[in-house]
Amino acid sequence: MTTHRTALTSAHITAILFGLTGIFGALIHANASVITFGRAAFAMVALFIFALVQRRPIFRELNRSRIGFFLISGLLLTSHWITFFIAIKVGGVAVATLGFASFPAFIALLDVAIFRDRMRFSESVLLILVTAGLVLVTPSFGLGNHGTLGLLWGLGSGLSFALLAIANRRAAQGVDAVQIAFWQNTTVAVVMIPFSAFSLVELAAVDWLNLALLGIFCTGLSQYLFVKSLEGMNARSAGMIISLEPIYAIACAWWLFNEAPSYRMLAGASIIVLAIVFSPQGHSGPGKAVAE
Repeated sequence: MTTHRTALTSAHITAILFGLTGIFGALIHANASVITFGRAAFAMVALFIFALVQRRPIFRELNRSRIGFFLISGLLLTSHWITFFIAIKVGGVAVATLGFASFPAFIALLDVAIFRDRMRFSESVLLILVTAGLVLVTPSFGLGNHGTLGLLWGLGSGLSFALLAIANRRAAQGVDAVQIAFWQNTTVAVVMIPFSAFSLVELAAVDWLNLALLGIFCTGLSQYLFVKSLEGMNARSAGMIISLEPIYAIACAWWLFNEAPSYRMLAGASIIVLAIVFSPQGHSGPGKAVAE
């Protein structure tokens, strides 16, 4: 009972930390490249220290195929974070988070398109519900609306995360989760140095603080807590809790930035969240692919 309660607490804290990712993205006065680099760099350092303390094998069995996997998945993670933070800067926390929340639908589509898997009835229902939810969330069907542009960037973030989830699911079997997270974050940091180095000197002290909190807690700690939660509950239960991330994000944005969602957005958000919770992907969760 104690183990399950601890796992339940870990999963809910993870969902809150994931939801706070968008909040920090809005608070930090920097472009998406700088935020992505800072998040990855702080997470890399935190994960390295954690691996030393816990004696996790971050340098073990670094063969050519594993390094290739870390590089490709790291590039997908870079794409996911860049598009997500652009979505926040353009359209706000709510639409960015809801756009990203479409990733289970993208996973279902990609499994059919790439691996020729047969789409099940439940996956078809997921696609229909997510599509309906996104239609309700869309502020306007013209590209001149910032909310609509933000939603499109959020959808791009969901697509890149779906690709990351599939890559991790297919290639990360038997690899330590901390090792995966460390090398993926290292790849992101290295890739983003040329695009962010000159802008880092312009950051205020409070922005550095928020970057550290984003990288250490919303990235390093959240990834550890999610893995920890799986020790006391199955992936289906953990995935359902993590699916509440958009709710936490919208509530925090409403409280901090007065981004009050419309009734139409709340209806769309409810449909999307319920579709994810009751979908096969929402049940199983993205496993080691969780990096949001």
